Amino acid sequence: MARSLVLSLTLAFLFIGMVSARDWNILNQFKGLKPTATTNQNGVASLKGPNLNGYCESWRVNVELHNIRDFTVVPQECVWFVQQYMTSSQYDDDVERAVEEAILYLGKTCCGKKKCDDMDAWIFDIDDTLLSTIPYHKSNGCFGGEQLNTTKFEEWQSWGKAPAVPNMVKLFHEIRERGFKIFLVSSRKEYLRSATVENLIEAGYHSWSNLLLRGEEEEKKSVTQYKADVRTWLTSLGYRVWGVMGAQWNSFAGCPVPKRTFKLPNSIYYVA
Repeated sequence: MARSLVLSLTLAFLFIGMVSARDWNILNQFKGLKPTATTNQNGVASLKGPNLNGYCESWRVNVELHNIRDFTVVPQECVWFVQQYMTSSQYDDDVERAVEEAILYLGKTCCGKKKCDDMDAWIFDIDDTLLSTIPYHKSNGCFGGEQLNTTKFEEWQSWGKAPAVPNMVKLFHEIRERGFKIFLVSSRKEYLRSATVENLIEAGYHSWSNLLLRGEEEEKKSVTQYKADVRTWLTSLGYRVWGVMGAQWNSFAGCPVPKRTFKLPNSIYYVA
């Protein structure tokens, strides 16, 4: 019985690896090495390839380092790993560390020395920076394993139920109380403004200087260009952008370059 189960799972595994056209599967690269079958406490059997944990962690880290770019979906064999990370205490700890580093940096800015002139600015993205999309991925069970369904995702955003990302409310108000003008720059569409404002306030954020969303003209641009153009506009007004915080590299790319950037972990999706 046990041998039959292992054989069936192995054959199923090999078949999936051969017919999957969605993306490349790392397990196909382990020549001559067999996957192992394990059974969890609920009696559900699963397959894990040799050193799969190490591979998936390496993939995730290289996404964060921006070595891996323009991926449309998370490799199928790593979806479970990304889900485990994004819903773990380690993710919370990593965000907390980024917050601590940002607070340390604040002490080196002009506002840290109480010399603000109302022209010192800080930029926050919204999704997975101030508001978490993890509940969406939990309810849809994808965690990057499928290409993001924009219509479905925007419908979820319109409900205005996203919780705050851990530790970010604390950082937001720390920056605001130091005299920075806070600008929220999101790739969300303009029609989501009311839902976004209500969601932010419900999550504990308030008193930002401006919330910039994409109107019809901005939607014609790439997200990277749109966010770079916002920084150009702020600079033209005389603002000094001391820091930008986001969960996607599009928050930082392009000119003008901010004085400092802080990237929050997010390997569920990639937006250029």
